[in-house]
Amino acid sequence: MKKLATTIFLALVTGTACAEGRVGIAGDMPSVTVPTGNGPVQIERIQDTDHEISGEWARTSRPCPEFCIQPYSPSEGVTTIGELELLEMLKDPEAVVVDSRTPDWFEGGTIPGAINIPYTYVVDELARLGCEPDFDGWNCDGARSVALFCNGLWCGQSPSAIRSMIKAGYPADRIFYYRGGMQVWRLLGLTVTGEE
Repeated sequence: MKKLATTIFLALVTGTACAEGRVGIAGDMPSVTVPTGNGPVQIERIQDTDHEISGEWARTSRPCPEFCIQPYSPSEGVTTIGELELLEMLKDPEAVVVDSRTPDWFEGGTIPGAINIPYTYVVDELARLGCEPDFDGWNCDGARSVALFCNGLWCGQSPSAIRSMIKAGYPADRIFYYRGGMQVWRLLGLTVTGEE
């Protein structure tokens, strides 16, 4: 009884909403609600403590070249982030989170609140990220903070998109790379939308 009272007291004092035994995102963050094109979506972790990833997401080895382990930072000036930083960007109405995978992957499940701009034509879509077309290509003075992700540590789609964006004039310091991608997101049991 004393332990329960202490837990409740600490939860009230610290603002912790994670109940004992609950699989939360962080100690004071049981879930996060983010805006999406289809309305708010609550991101939380799967509560089944026996849950395991399976299928394509459980694969540990893919042939390289093509599926080589990606560098921690795809380009100088780009900031690599983790899940908590990505969640903050998803809540920020000024930031954009981009799933840079091809549409078939996006439709098979993505991070709530992410928009799909495939790496193959990200430069054609820079207006969606705050750049304006000009005679020389793009003026990115008004570029928004943008986080890009793809399938995981072995996926080169978002690093390729990031390098193309920088080459087109997008400021590297406004680009964030979620290197873990969908594989780590799923490994952590976080909410995925659009799953088939």
